[in-house]
Amino acid sequence: MNYNKKSVRDLAPAELQGKKVLCRCDFNVPIKNGVITSDVRIKAALPTVKYLLENGAAVILCSHLGKPKGEIKPELSLKIVAKRISELLGKEVKIAEALEPLSDEAIELAKAIRPGEVMLLENLRFEKGEEKNDPAFAQKLASLANLYVSDAFGTVHRAHASTASVADYLPAVCGFLIEKELGVMGKALADPDRPFVAILGGAKVSDKLNVIANLLEKVDTLIIGGGMAYTFLAAKGYGVGGSLLDSEKIGYCKEMMDKAAAKGVQLLLPVDTVVAKAFPDPIDGPIEVKTVAADAIPADMQGLDIGEKTRELFAAAAKSAKTVVWNGPMGVFENPTLAQGTIAVAKGLAESGAVTIVGGGDSAAACEQLGFAEKITHISTGGGASLEFLEGRELPGIACLQDK
Repeated sequence: MNYNKKSVRDLAPAELQGKKVLCRCDFNVPIKNGVITSDVRIKAALPTVKYLLENGAAVILCSHLGKPKGEIKPELSLKIVAKRISELLGKEVKIAEALEPLSDEAIELAKAIRPGEVMLLENLRFEKGEEKNDPAFAQKLASLANLYVSDAFGTVHRAHASTASVADYLPAVCGFLIEKELGVMGKALADPDRPFVAILGGAKVSDKLNVIANLLEKVDTLIIGGGMAYTFLAAKGYGVGGSLLDSEKIGYCKEMMDKAAAKGVQLLLPVDTVVAKAFPDPIDGPIEVKTVAADAIPADMQGLDIGEKTRELFAAAAKSAKTVVWNGPMGVFENPTLAQGTIAVAKGLAESGAVTIVGGGDSAAACEQLGFAEKITHISTGGGASLEFLEGRELPGIACLQDK
């Protein structure tokens, strides 16, 4: 896949001055009792929005929120987001009262908008054509503007009308967020500083089959933790008790271990594990645990986090690397007792002198919560998209952008 895509930075002033720009952002923010509980995604979009406004563009923002599945759900309206963007930008962000994203009122607002002004379309997923990648809906969106800017990395792995088809009808470039994702992650996969270490966690091997296979072609060391590690331990012939086991993937794990050996890639698995009689209930409740060797998990217990020796082993590998990519927690991160492995890996990355890339989801949450985010080179804004990036798959929302 070509990661060398044109960004707003590459456009001549005349390509922005006086133009209407349709800018796809990721304003899929958490809302509780009518209050935005985290505006991180809104703030992340502002550098691109400000750049467009400062360069004389009229900006038409668009995004989805939640999963309304093509139905209008007032509780998933973006009006609350328009209000927050207005506060952060210090200028009014217009949004139509009507809830259809392309209501007559919204289209009139888009026609009337002037350079230096900004508006927001209603939740794109209120329209069935959005998730169906409907060309007719994409064409209607495109008709509002002269240029399309994609800056929602969290949605580029999905071929939707506002992320893919719209680029058939407008010149399409990326904003600063996607530019950074492509620059940092693209270099890591195409031309990493070595040693290159990848750390994979999370629950199931089946979720990361293609990621494992693709990374074994690129890395010097591959570290496997989290629930998926137990299938690898079973593939080594160890008993894993009641631990999470993808029994149909034991053969695949053997294959990957053989592939790593043949390629001279170091494959690190847990050497000890934190076990308990049962999964915590509630998930963040108290739990009685002990640590055992990875080849000595009692039949009536299950592994729920990596042990202390494994934490040291994994953290040391991260600290000795020049490039580290991490995706997925090492244990049940939501439980304070079972979060220690994930914390140790996050700390190892923070203390490493390497280029460190964290791939969204729980790993990103761990770095944010622990206060390590500032010490990480790049935290991806898209969990699913960053995973597919690591798989080496073509992302439709990136492929449709103009090459440099």
